Amino acid sequence: MKPHVIPVRLLATIALLTVSLGASSQSEEKENQLTLDLQMMTRGEIRDGGLTRADEEDIEDKSNFVLERTRLIVGYEKPWLQTKLNIQHQSIWGQSGKGNINVYEGWAKLVAKNGLFTQIGRQMLSYDDERIMGSNDWSMTGLSHDALKLGYEGHGHKAHAVLAYNQNADNVNGGTYYANGAQPYKTMQTLWYHYDVPKFPLGASLLFLNIGMQGGEKGKDEHTEWQQVFGGYLKYSPKYWSLEGSYYRQTGKDENGTKIKAWMGSVKAQVNPSPFYGFEAGYDYLSGDKYFAVPPKGGFGLIKHDVIRGFNPIYGSHHKFYGAMDFFYVSTYVNGFTPGLQNAFIGGYVKPLKDLKVGLAYHYLAMSTKLPDMDKTLGHEFELSASYRIIKEVNVSAGFSYMTGTDTMERLKRASDDGSLKWGWLSLNISPRLFTTRW
Repeated sequence: MKPHVIPVRLLATIALLTVSLGASSQSEEKENQLTLDLQMMTRGEIRDGGLTRADEEDIEDKSNFVLERTRLIVGYEKPWLQTKLNIQHQSIWGQSGKGNINVYEGWAKLVAKNGLFTQIGRQMLSYDDERIMGSNDWSMTGLSHDALKLGYEGHGHKAHAVLAYNQNADNVNGGTYYANGAQPYKTMQTLWYHYDVPKFPLGASLLFLNIGMQGGEKGKDEHTEWQQVFGGYLKYSPKYWSLEGSYYRQTGKDENGTKIKAWMGSVKAQVNPSPFYGFEAGYDYLSGDKYFAVPPKGGFGLIKHDVIRGFNPIYGSHHKFYGAMDFFYVSTYVNGFTPGLQNAFIGGYVKPLKDLKVGLAYHYLAMSTKLPDMDKTLGHEFELSASYRIIKEVNVSAGFSYMTGTDTMERLKRASDDGSLKWGWLSLNISPRLFTTRW
């Protein structure tokens, strides 16, 4: 045998062993992952006539404040199991009591390989465009639910069933009466189904909610009043544009036993011919009460409704849809009833720089109900917004909204009587991942 043959064979053997050992080590995947994330969001706001006005004529209709929210998020994941703990602190700078600390999310999720899963604990529920159920992330408190969620996701199908029952700790020995608890309802059952058409840019969803509200008085005529919200959502999204629409009905009774017969519909089109600019336009219609008491300032309304016809989008992310000033479905009308809403909007954005986005939008706002001696038009809202990503974990954004209100707006919302409503904000969002490890 030639002298050089042995070293060559030896090197080849060592190389094969190295490759096989490397493949073996790679096949032994690290199953456990632990992450730690931080979110710090601070937003300053300047309002002039942006909220319901008090009865006193000489009260200053302006406000300036700074909001803050801090979240510390711990996540753990391994095959078949996921958990999440999200501790949240939110306050206004200078607030007495220094704000609130609570658990925004705290859940465990068991996931099977065939797509079935079970998730239990305090969790955020977000479906479709978040019109009916969403995170409401613009609000510093956000929105989450104490619930059990069962579901399946796979092969273009998603099906969720959500079950919730809420109670107050001080009622452990006092029956099942529920009032002023952490959640706005006593019990809720939700069914959601979504299907994505194979090889075609179309998705469709069906949503059904059965909500139980506490009725009667504690220790006297205690009972549960039930209301239902059901409908569907469609989105067709080819390469450069999209078209989406939704329709929902609301039935049953409110917590006072008044019948509910309400509905809403929406449609929106978006065009994005380039990564650097795009346009959108749409229309929302939410039904309203046929009779609406508008008493003089300091007075009380005398109308009692036999049927509630004002649609309530309940647990959605309202800030996304009905104008950035949040005049509708965040703050209430006089007496709490609603004349409904028509929201016709158009807008667009440009990206002059890679990380800079500037948007402009217009909303025509009107009642959906015709009231005596009132024009349907509520106002015209103009919105300018901008956001800039400084680095991956840091984003700054700002906006300014201006509304020309009508006499109808002033009467129904106790808004500024000079027809000029202004609101500006500046926000800083810092969201770094602090730690991650696998073993």
